[in-house]
Amino acid sequence: MLSSLIPRLFACLLLCAAAQAHALTAESARAMAAGDTDERIAALQAAIATPDEATIAFIRAMGDDAVKIAGDKAIVIKDDKGIDPVTGAEVPVPDDAEDIVNNNRMRGEFDTTLASLQLMSADIAQRRKAVDALREETDEARLPLIEKALAAEQDAGLKVRLEGIRARILISSSDAAKRLEATQLLAASANPATRTVLLEQLRSEEDPKVKAALQTALKAVEERLQWGDRLAAMFSGISLGSILLLVALGLAITYGLMGVINMAHGELMMIGAYATYVMQGVFQRYFPGAFDWYLVAAVPAAFLASALMGAVLERGVIRFLYGRPLETLLATWGISLMLQQLVRSVFGAQNVGVENPSWMSGGVQLMENLQLPWNRVIIVAFALAVLGGVAFLISRTRLGLFVRGVTQNRPIASCMGVNTARVDTYAFALGSGIAGLAGCALSQVGNVGPDLGQGYIVDSFMVVVLGGVGQLAGTVYAALGLGVLNKFLEGWTGAVLAKIAVLVLIIIFIQKRPQGIFAVKGRTAD
Repeated sequence: MLSSLIPRLFACLLLCAAAQAHALTAESARAMAAGDTDERIAALQAAIATPDEATIAFIRAMGDDAVKIAGDKAIVIKDDKGIDPVTGAEVPVPDDAEDIVNNNRMRGEFDTTLASLQLMSADIAQRRKAVDALREETDEARLPLIEKALAAEQDAGLKVRLEGIRARILISSSDAAKRLEATQLLAASANPATRTVLLEQLRSEEDPKVKAALQTALKAVEERLQWGDRLAAMFSGISLGSILLLVALGLAITYGLMGVINMAHGELMMIGAYATYVMQGVFQRYFPGAFDWYLVAAVPAAFLASALMGAVLERGVIRFLYGRPLETLLATWGISLMLQQLVRSVFGAQNVGVENPSWMSGGVQLMENLQLPWNRVIIVAFALAVLGGVAFLISRTRLGLFVRGVTQNRPIASCMGVNTARVDTYAFALGSGIAGLAGCALSQVGNVGPDLGQGYIVDSFMVVVLGGVGQLAGTVYAALGLGVLNKFLEGWTGAVLAKIAVLVLIIIFIQKRPQGIFAVKGRTAD
């Protein structure tokens, strides 16, 4: 039994000796904390080859500027007390002790080093965070630690990403075989920074075989990045189209179904945005613990605020101007100016910020150069939900039946006992409330100000006219089509020329097809 125990004791002694050989020493701590930047970085890289807990704690303290130099010793300052970084014992801090000086390069080295050390963490979230921090690393000094993490990593996704980091480091190796291997691995990358690495290596590469592989890899990476850019532009277009859809849905009712040219539609949207801002303030003051749910309360508040304003507008002004489009246009334009000034008087002329709830922060990473922000994804889903609700209301409910009846033939609907004046008010309030929902959505992607509605009123009218007056399906196609077309043109011509090009295309389309994408069937089309 004694003979079997001796080898185990010998192995333990070897392990203890190895650990002691690589443990933090006063000399290594002093070398990392003071001196020339290059020398400090070299000492830091030597210390993390096989790091211990004391080394990691000391690096964190240096990154937090919590280290002083006293002669040939480094002292960690914690709770106004001096701590020996090697033993952890409390030590006195001399009066002439000096703070360490960390320039930006040194701070970046601390951050990268700590991220490298997290690669060995038992927590997969910590390892994923470390890989994200090292995704553009090219320093060959990190290679031993990354290879060690690669050998220990069990998660397939993280292993692939670690192999990509290793390849980025090996691409500048002096060994042509390693450069060739790294190039072949990087060919499958979709990271925009990989393109830069390949280009830089291609300029200095002398080996013909590696140079050909670099050119092939560069072409593959660029094609993959182009697909990411196309998908990003498409999603941006869908996102813009969903916002246009929300804005135009209300207009599709007030203008498309009722024939009212409401130039104050943008200001009704603005009221919904400010209602969201007010609800945010209410939750911040009275329900801070439930702040993440303020948006759930803001949706009905925005709808009701804009719907109420729309009902007042219809009862007080629009009702007396049916059948007189020019007077309606001028009157609603004047009302829009009044509403803007009212908001300036109440909330001020400056834009106000509306915060995203925590569950709308971040995004979905589909590719290295393609992330879908949660706030945009949720707005797209919200627009589709509102569209479904409006379609159901118009086609399946009693109110929708009355609205369609009054729109098609007001005298006959009145003879059948329909209160047409009340239906007009309900329909206008519904369209205004949907504009308020659009304002609520817009508040999550930008600032809220008195001029918020002015940037969307022309686009929303174009959507309704292009889709076909009175056609909800046409509004959907036009909104999403214009959003995607606008974003793709922006990539080629810029934002201003893209707007002009879209307007020209709409004018040409309307000249050829005045009824829009979907024409109204029946005698109302005449």
